[in-house]
Amino acid sequence: MELGAAAPETGALAGRKYSGGPFVPRPLAGGNFQIMTTLQAFVLALVQGITEFLPISSSAHLILTPYLFGWGDQGLTFDIVTNTGTLAAVVLYFRRELWTLARHPFAGVRRFERRGDETKGGAIEADGAFDGKEPDDAASDSGDGPPLLALMAVATLPVVLAGLTIYGWLSTDGRSPQVIATTSIVFGLLLWLADHKFRHHRQFRHIGWSAAALIGLAQAFALIPGTSRSGVTLTAALMLGFRRRDAARFCFLIAIPVSLAAVLHDVKDLIEVGAATGGAWLPYAVGFTGSAVSAFLVIGWLLNWVERQSLDIFVVYRVLLGLVIFGLPLVT
Repeated sequence: MELGAAAPETGALAGRKYSGGPFVPRPLAGGNFQIMTTLQAFVLALVQGITEFLPISSSAHLILTPYLFGWGDQGLTFDIVTNTGTLAAVVLYFRRELWTLARHPFAGVRRFERRGDETKGGAIEADGAFDGKEPDDAASDSGDGPPLLALMAVATLPVVLAGLTIYGWLSTDGRSPQVIATTSIVFGLLLWLADHKFRHHRQFRHIGWSAAALIGLAQAFALIPGTSRSGVTLTAALMLGFRRRDAARFCFLIAIPVSLAAVLHDVKDLIEVGAATGGAWLPYAVGFTGSAVSAFLVIGWLLNWVERQSLDIFVVYRVLLGLVIFGLPLVT
């Protein structure tokens, strides 16, 4: 499809039709939902990369940013590019864990217990897995705990099923300002409750089937804009008694299959509507690079932050964001 041509109202783009609402991004000239300038690509890439792994909701910020700047919707192609960028960032950060899982898919969760507080090259050191000793698949029984890969799968299943069930609503009514403001405040307060009112004594090696399933159920709520995938999974893990950094580490790991599934789903929709870049490759290159680099830096920063500081700064931000959205005159 040529740049400037109107995108067919099918698949994922059907919910992107401009209806005149204040928080529905305006289409660009010709009805096409595509990025226009490199500056817009850079700003939106930073928004995606910074907010994807912070507990403040990337979807809410990506919906609000074009509205606040008066831009058209960035388009499905650009969404895929930036989502792929953040996926690349988390894969690169946890490359050692993933490499071990690829070679030893039945390695128990205790094989990945963090050995110290230091990180090397963006990856967290773990007992046995990354100190030159290979995990023994045959030994991955109750002594090493459940297989980490299987726990990640259990935590991913609920959000996949929920996404297939309510995708239509999420693409339309789920993007309303009232929904974003409400979820931002409510889940922000739940994050404060989990951070301050629960004892955090469980370590990464204590993650079991029930914990993975409950964190996975919480992750399903992240489909609602304003909730924050990292925020709601971190909240669940903290309520289950896990230490902040261990909770965040598992939440980042289970973001990988979810992000991969989302990218593949969007690619399918992109093929269905026949969208193309029309040769405007630079904004997409900026989008991928900006989201990947910023997300990589944010992952490392947040893992260090949560080990030394509370999550109050994110709670305050979420509540203020929700109040601002409710207070905007155009909301009604």
